[in-house]
Amino acid sequence: MSVVYDCSDPDSRADGLKAAVAAVRSGRLVVLPTDTVYGIGADAFDGAAVRALLQAKHRGPDMPVGVLVGSWSTVDGLVLGVPQHARALIEAFWPGDLSIVLPHAPSLHWDLGTTRGTVMLRMPLHPVALELLREVGPMAVSSANVSGRPPAANAQDAEQQLQDSVSVYLDGGPSGAPVPSTIVDLTGSAPVLLREGAVSAEAVSEVLGVELGAKE
Repeated sequence: MSVVYDCSDPDSRADGLKAAVAAVRSGRLVVLPTDTVYGIGADAFDGAAVRALLQAKHRGPDMPVGVLVGSWSTVDGLVLGVPQHARALIEAFWPGDLSIVLPHAPSLHWDLGTTRGTVMLRMPLHPVALELLREVGPMAVSSANVSGRPPAANAQDAEQQLQDSVSVYLDGGPSGAPVPSTIVDLTGSAPVLLREGAVSAEAVSEVLGVELGAKE
């Protein structure tokens, strides 16, 4: 049975974070607020938990899950290398609404779906999310909704869709405008814009000093 914790109350927030940490470490799912929409998350290194996340969303491995991190330095242990363009974007937009796709470190044994050796990373600008991430480490996180339905803008929306597939719901109040993160692919010879969201393509280009390629 799932439990909802009101993170606007300090005691409930502390209890909720403690419960969320225990859930993630035991392979269960949690819903957490982020700076975009609510997310459903699991331990990024627990393949069974990630598969349960995809199942809760009624989604297959052909739509892989991104990874949220709690600090800039976490990225160094997850990817094959952090190129200059990635450093520039991290310094300009993290924590915030920009996701970066990079080749993941070959030594990592994780199963995020059909990623073809890449990982999508983001550091969210939300205190509850950051506190959880800094306690449990990288989490596989997707929008807290059933595929094909609108992303959850609050914990109640998420609970209505995901119900008891999630153990812990961290209620951080309503999210901002339901605008997804911008996604930039840095796995090739030039940066490619995969999705324009909360951060404009112009802002990304200005930081990189180059025009972004388009998704083929």
